[in-house]
Amino acid sequence: MTLSIALEPTPIETDAYGVVRVSRTRVTLDTVVTAFLEGCTPEEIGEQYPSLQLPDIYLVIGYYLRHRDEVRTYLAERQRQANIIQEEAEQRFNPIGIRDRLIARRNQSR
Repeated sequence: MTLSIALEPTPIETDAYGVVRVSRTRVTLDTVVTAFLEGCTPEEIGEQYPSLQLPDIYLVIGYYLRHRDEVRTYLAERQRQANIIQEEAEQRFNPIGIRDRLIARRNQSR
C-alpha cells in the first residue's frame, strides 16, 4: 500500500474589507498568529475559538511559518490601521472623564 500525498490548501481568505480570516469563520489571521506567538498551542487556540478546526489551525500556523515576512508586514499594517481608527474615535469621543460623565448622566435620569 502506498500513501497518497495530497497538498492541502491553506484555509485562509480575504474578506471584502481586506481582512484575512480563517475560511468559513470570523476568526482573523491576526488572532491565530498572535495566540501562537504568545505561546498557545494549536489545541489551546482551538479551545479558545471553537469555530476553528484543529487541522485548519495547524495549516494557518504553517502558512505563517513559511511566510513570516509577508504576514508580519500584513499584521503591522493592520495595527497601523487600528491605531488610526482609535485616534479618530478618541478625537470624536474624548475618553478622559467618560466614567464621570456616564455617572452624571445616569444620576440626571433618576
